[in-house]
Amino acid sequence: MKKVKIKLADILKEREMKQAELAKLSDVRPNAISNLCRGYVDRLSIEHIEKICNALNLDSISDLIELVDEE
Repeated sequence: MKKVKIKLADILKEREMKQAELAKLSDVRPNAISNLCRGYVDRLSIEHIEKICNALNLDSISDLIELVDEE
């Protein structure tokens, strides 16, 4: 079975960026960023995903979200 993995925490760590900095750049609430980083989400807001991708200059949504085999 596959599951959705949000790679935001990895991206922020790689870029040495704080969640608060991304929240400011993307105009997404810090709590929403935190939940995405921890994987505590039931639903994804397309608006949030667009804002985060634009703030991080990602070329593809697959840079942020991927489908992985469940362990």
